[in-house]
Amino acid sequence: MWSSLNDWLWNERFWLPPNISWAQLEDRDGLVFPHPQDTLMAVPLALALVVIRFTFERFVGLPLSRWLGVRNQIRKPAKPNATLEKHFLMKGRKPTEPQMNLLAMQCGLTLRQTQCWFRRRRNQDRPCLTKKFCEASWRFAFYLCSFISGTMVLYHPLKPGLYHWYLLELSFYISLLMTLPFDTKRKDFTEQVIHHFVTIILISFSYSLNLLRIGSLVLLLHDSSDYLLEASKLFNYTHWRRLCDTLFIIFSLVFFYTRLVLFPTRILYTTYFESTANLGTFFGYYFLNTLLMILQLLHVFWSCLIVRMIYSFLKKGQMEKDVRSDVEELDSSDGEAAEERPQMKNGAAQQPGAAPTDGPRSRAAGRMANGHTPAT
Repeated sequence: MWSSLNDWLWNERFWLPPNISWAQLEDRDGLVFPHPQDTLMAVPLALALVVIRFTFERFVGLPLSRWLGVRNQIRKPAKPNATLEKHFLMKGRKPTEPQMNLLAMQCGLTLRQTQCWFRRRRNQDRPCLTKKFCEASWRFAFYLCSFISGTMVLYHPLKPGLYHWYLLELSFYISLLMTLPFDTKRKDFTEQVIHHFVTIILISFSYSLNLLRIGSLVLLLHDSSDYLLEASKLFNYTHWRRLCDTLFIIFSLVFFYTRLVLFPTRILYTTYFESTANLGTFFGYYFLNTLLMILQLLHVFWSCLIVRMIYSFLKKGQMEKDVRSDVEELDSSDGEAAEERPQMKNGAAQQPGAAPTDGPRSRAAGRMANGHTPAT
């Protein structure tokens, strides 16, 4: 049964062009071809990369973040409340106003206190700045090394080196899927998962069919801009705004050129039109081009996000925060403070009938005195 399933899955009519068989892709006369079973090595390599990554983040990324002055924002934890916690976990992180009023009545709290609890609880689940820095530093190191290695093996073709680089890229994307539950989740989480799955299938498929040249070009085009994005993030976390903005503009130009110009005009044109002139159409042709088209749709999606950030930069003179990020909310506990202690004025308790201190400067001074600082 397993043999029959294997024969059907690897049927030559599905994956290979007409008049080409798997026997022609066997090693012979000093020629070495990639073999589908080689991709199985990517799984243990991916596990090794996960270990290397966490070691890198612990002993390189974290000390580097401290040396560059990356500091986590001080967060006030939400007070234990079983009713609010149950709603937060089971029904939603952002209750509607009617739900908020009902929860406040059930817990004997004011509406402001309930709102403050949910703000603090949401902030607890958001990753700290050092975690983001460590993740970005690992991706920057890998993408930069991968881009340099890919350029070397592509323009100085050493077949063993090309195979090793190809399998390393496959292992890296598998490791990204393995660590998804532990990584910072962004608003394009679904698109990232789709991208990783498509990339893994595309690398495995192109390797098995000896389409290493076209697959290498796709990987190299992606790596050429990815390390610039991660470098921009690193300088953003260290608040080196000018260098961050400069790198992001360079990244944007490289991204638009490689993924909106080179990718469709060179990669897609070759696989859609030129390949049919030489090989004809077969199932593998449609399968490969479907995967490439999904990648191109993701390129367009991310290009729209980049354009939005550039527009903000041109309008405000400063780059907007990453639109994919879940921005930390300001921890405002004015309502809670009003319930817990009397209003203070010039260091003394305000007497009934006295005019309240409601000016912006008084509110800011009150927050600073209570230990609150503006969120960055």
